[in-house]
Amino acid sequence: MSRFPMLITVARHGLALACVAGANAVGAAGVPTESLGEIVVSARPDELAGRPVSASEGVVLSDQLAQRPVSRAAELLEFTPGLIATQHSGEGKANQYFLRGFNLDHGTDFAVWVDGLPVNMPTHGHGQGYADLNFLIAPLVESLEYRKGPYYASVGDFATAGSADFHYARSLPAAVAEFTVGEYDRIEGYGAGSLRLGQGDLLAGVQYGEYDGPWALRQAIQRISGLVKYSDGDEVAGSTLAVMFYDNKWRSPDQIPLRAVQRGLIDRFGALDRGVGGDTHRYSVSGDRRGTLGDYQWDVAAYALDYRLQLYSNFTYFLDDPVNGDQFEQLDERRVYGFRSRLGRGFGFLGREGRLTAGAQIRHDDIDKVGLYRTVARARLGTVREDDVGESAFALYGEAEAPLTDWLRATFGVRVDHYRFDVGSIVAANSGKADDTIASPKINFVLGPWRKTEFFLNIGRGFHSNDARGTTINVDPTDGVTPAPAVEPLVGATGVDVGFRTALVPDVQLATSVWWLNLESELVYVGDAGVTEASGESARYGTEVSALWQPLAWLLLDADYAWSHARFVDAPGAVRIPNAVEDVASVGATITTGSPWEAGLRLRRFGAAPLIEDDSARSSATTVMNGQVSYRFGPRVALTLAGFNLLDSEDNDITYFYESQLPGEASPVSDIHFHPVEPRTFRLTLSITLP
Repeated sequence: MSRFPMLITVARHGLALACVAGANAVGAAGVPTESLGEIVVSARPDELAGRPVSASEGVVLSDQLAQRPVSRAAELLEFTPGLIATQHSGEGKANQYFLRGFNLDHGTDFAVWVDGLPVNMPTHGHGQGYADLNFLIAPLVESLEYRKGPYYASVGDFATAGSADFHYARSLPAAVAEFTVGEYDRIEGYGAGSLRLGQGDLLAGVQYGEYDGPWALRQAIQRISGLVKYSDGDEVAGSTLAVMFYDNKWRSPDQIPLRAVQRGLIDRFGALDRGVGGDTHRYSVSGDRRGTLGDYQWDVAAYALDYRLQLYSNFTYFLDDPVNGDQFEQLDERRVYGFRSRLGRGFGFLGREGRLTAGAQIRHDDIDKVGLYRTVARARLGTVREDDVGESAFALYGEAEAPLTDWLRATFGVRVDHYRFDVGSIVAANSGKADDTIASPKINFVLGPWRKTEFFLNIGRGFHSNDARGTTINVDPTDGVTPAPAVEPLVGATGVDVGFRTALVPDVQLATSVWWLNLESELVYVGDAGVTEASGESARYGTEVSALWQPLAWLLLDADYAWSHARFVDAPGAVRIPNAVEDVASVGATITTGSPWEAGLRLRRFGAAPLIEDDSARSSATTVMNGQVSYRFGPRVALTLAGFNLLDSEDNDITYFYESQLPGEASPVSDIHFHPVEPRTFRLTLSITLP
């Protein structure tokens, strides 16, 4: 049995991870990573290992990440079974995410971290919880850890549907350079290397990309990301210091109305406003220190981040302003500061070894300006809203893992979050202060293993925060007179998962779960405004199945299926949640022959969804196949050909239904607005390992 498929088995469900550091390891967000210690690849792939607390969590390692072609860095999140990362605009903007019956917009109920840094932005200019992963340097990712549901005490805001941590490598075995060319003027370059410096490792990497795309509005993307990271010690005792930078500017081929295509005004890749697009940057410095003190394992970390987004959009064309058009600018300028600490130790419980963990987390967003402006050709015509915001979050959490018997272990946790909002608005009536506190208990049971099978029961509370501006609002900022109701600052969610994982069948691993989630207030994406708004209570339930099968030593097959049912609670008549995708499926194959040839193929499908609450308009299913094949010319040179949308599908990446008005139309028209999947394209990458 080859070792590489063993790593993939490890990666998919966290089923074959073993660690020597145990709960001493610490994940990117202060998350205990009991399953992320030293990887043992000598165990058989049909054996269970590791200590997950849920059937819907897992770890994906770099070997598997490299075998799946991704069009955009955020698509690495699709290793989370049931998650879809798509796009309704240019590639400089954050992706749009779907999971467990959520249209997560750009991150409303899914929390993401990269090497200890939060990605989600609360009170954001474009949408609450905005999670832009375009800065991620995919080749440097060493592992991805995903968790679904609100069952983990160490994660808080936005982690209701789930959360994910990307971990960059500490060092590289050799320096590497990659050059990629592709259709529609795609050019990319990547270089990285590390060296031993003092008692630690210094890692540096940079990635640059340009891309126009198949659109009538040339994207003209110019993107650069970089990382410099110094690490010493190990997961038990050591330190890390990292600097990251990211700059991007682009033009946005946004979603377009179906009737404009049907009338021949534009084609499927056309544009109605050629002035839309944006620019953004993200600069950060972070560090952590970890060690032991007697029986205690401790770690502390801090970060500072400078962020800016200036985004121009036009989703309704001439509906609000028949003369100048409806183009608008969204601006977000902020600095983010954070600190976290964690303390853990083992303890004896009923003659067995348990684990206690306590932690504290602080985050402050100093938002200099978050604004919405009416524009034409990117020139401001007027201000709809402009605010400066201070948002502070404080959290304490505790967790106890207690083995009750040889076949039953429990994890009890609780988290308490306190938020403070200070909003200064150009409309005085909307200025003010607000605060809120929420407690989130969690309890997880693991039964087994019996005959290579474990069973899981998870119950937990979680939450997402609302936009700070909504907590102090009194009047509609467009007229300064019409009363506007404030929203609750923190919105609770309650979830239940029941599942199992098994390796009973030879060469097969299977994980499945049935889940339920209630959210006290839904965050709904409003297509014609380009923002998220708080709506009513919602309830979801569904099921997920993930399977791995290794029929041959050189062939690994995997399949995922997720189905969900999402509804508003107590809504009069119209109860569907717009863009709540009802089913997601993917099937993949990975070939690792031990020869110079390697290959990967993946088919993914996300199903239909209601586009409005009464279900009178629905999207169609989208199916896309991607693949890649690599050939290694000796130990230092490799060539990879990747193909995207190999079936040349004419499906849509995203579909909305709302009112817009085109030139010459006398009144608004309710219509489908869509962003098509890019046509079949190919990319060729030359990889050179330097001596």
